[in-house]
Amino acid sequence: MLNINVKKLNEKAKIPTRGSQYAAGYDLYACIDGNVTIAPHATVKIGTGLAIAVPNGYFGAIFARSGLAAKSGLRPANCVGVADSDYRGEYIVALHNDSDEERTVCCGDRIAQLVIMPFLAVDFLENAELDETDRGNGGFGSTGK
Repeated sequence: MLNINVKKLNEKAKIPTRGSQYAAGYDLYACIDGNVTIAPHATVKIGTGLAIAVPNGYFGAIFARSGLAAKSGLRPANCVGVADSDYRGEYIVALHNDSDEERTVCCGDRIAQLVIMPFLAVDFLENAELDETDRGNGGFGSTGK
């Protein structure tokens, strides 16, 4: 198990939790003063009150909570947030309301989920030619019927 240091920037902040023993995502909680109303088709930044020290070689992927997205139409505005290992500021979720009704977020509400993921560091090498494949440059929909 990987140990990750978390700093509470606000005494009301909640440490991320998992909903079940084998859940990949850790719930992120709103840490705000009062309630925040998100108008239909609008985006509001919601703080978590936490700074998280993700280890080098990993990043924090911030995904929608499936129940919140399906039931309330709330999801991260950028669909998937990327928190790099060298970021030490507050984790903030730009929460977008896809519904046609106002939605209210309260302090302590679960607003997104954080998945810690490894990544590969690469060097991009410019080349005049690339190796040939059966697909070639076939793009959107080229492999389906």
